[in-house]
Amino acid sequence: MLFFGGGVLTGFWTQLPVGRVTRLCGATAEAIALTLDPVPDDAPAIVTYCPEVPASASTEVGSILSKLEQVAVGLFPAWLPGAEVLDGPSGIGVAAVRALATEMAAATDHFGPFLAELAEQCLRGGESRTARFAAEVRASELAAIIADSFRRPYTAMLIHPPAELSLNSSQTLAAACEWLAQHGGVSVWLTGALPEAFERFKAVHVPIDDSLQSISLQNQRVAQGAMERVIIQYPPLAGRPHPASRAEQALETALAVRDWAMGRTWNQTFQPHALANPIRVDLLWEEERCVVEVDGPDHCGAMKFEADRRRDVNLQLEGFAVLRFTNYQILDDLATVLSQIERFIQSRRTAKQNGVRRAG
Repeated sequence: MLFFGGGVLTGFWTQLPVGRVTRLCGATAEAIALTLDPVPDDAPAIVTYCPEVPASASTEVGSILSKLEQVAVGLFPAWLPGAEVLDGPSGIGVAAVRALATEMAAATDHFGPFLAELAEQCLRGGESRTARFAAEVRASELAAIIADSFRRPYTAMLIHPPAELSLNSSQTLAAACEWLAQHGGVSVWLTGALPEAFERFKAVHVPIDDSLQSISLQNQRVAQGAMERVIIQYPPLAGRPHPASRAEQALETALAVRDWAMGRTWNQTFQPHALANPIRVDLLWEEERCVVEVDGPDHCGAMKFEADRRRDVNLQLEGFAVLRFTNYQILDDLATVLSQIERFIQSRRTAKQNGVRRAG
């Protein structure tokens, strides 16, 4: 059963084949996305990919590996214990990060030379340093690194193919998906109305409520092409602003130098009791019972919009205030956003202090 509004499919993700290509049927991409925020405890690390029409299987594999490397770089230093204390690409920093990668590889199944090159790339920035490695090495290492970052046993790639694919393009993408599963150990999940070339892959029905599916389908018809297309997406790490969110990064940079902003934490999951739906919040001041949400274009979709309203009500019933800002508000008028958050935080603190004085 799907619990809507942050939702989880209890036990569903453990039933899917591991290291295989699987078709997810009976649910739109938007509906599936809602079930994966927050990522359920029984799910793997999940990367969502929206490919272009592939030119060839090898080109598509190269594109996928490039995107997976982008994710791994964004998640650094979560996958390399000890690297969080390194503050820059000095000679000492580079030597230290390579040493950490070598030590980690010696204690795990990771391939040391690849891990060291990727760790140095993360520290230095710039172009990829891992292209010299065989594609099979890159695939398996990147999948393992992403899984390590989220403390999950393996990585799955949720792929939303383009709406219209020719027979040749379908066969090309199907071949790339098979390669990724076989050589990277990645569980590949395909969504959408897939052509015949994909029928050889096992189909699994996603048990989503029909009324919710209807909302998603209506929104898909109305808003098709209007939403910003994001090629690669992945969940945030608890305690950090999302590496791929310019708005979250900008907001955290501004908050980090303001004394009043102390006590905040990013991307936490709140669950009021064991039977309640877990809710992931972007930014939380728990003591002040304040949640700040940073909304990208995807929040304009009908299902996402409705889910937001439901989760806001649930948070409010638990005593939280929810302040919502769009990416554009934060990036274009950060001063106003900061002022409004500060006013609320300070008002909560003042009210609490006055309450303590009266009680005393």
